Amino acid sequence: MARKERKTKKIRRVPLGIVHIQASFNNTLVTVSQQNGDVIAWSSGGACGFKGARKGTPFAAQLAAERATKESISQGITMVEIKVSGAGAGRETALRAIQATGIGILQIHDVTPLPHNGCRPPKKRRV
Repeated sequence: MARKERKTKKIRRVPLGIVHIQASFNNTLVTVSQQNGDVIAWSSGGACGFKGARKGTPFAAQLAAERATKESISQGITMVEIKVSGAGAGRETALRAIQATGIGILQIHDVTPLPHNGCRPPKKRRV
């Protein structure tokens, strides 16, 4: 029986990175990437051990942001740009958690996609 070889993480020394925060109502995804888009570290509410509706809570977003930034600091990231997308509950808490880790923040962008009167919205719910 052949043994599986474990893939080792390549340690990068990149000082500048981009933090993408995707905050939906069900979960919060935090991804740290290089300038060209190569992912360095990522985390989410589900990856931190939360299940179901608790993945979308601000506390889950805080833990996900802390985990992703700590992992990226060990890869050599010192300064980041932050791009926030979505309207979930974890937007602000993820930002505060990144500031608390001591990583330098250059700028914060809100890149939530907004329609310029594109598709027709779904019909209103009658409850």
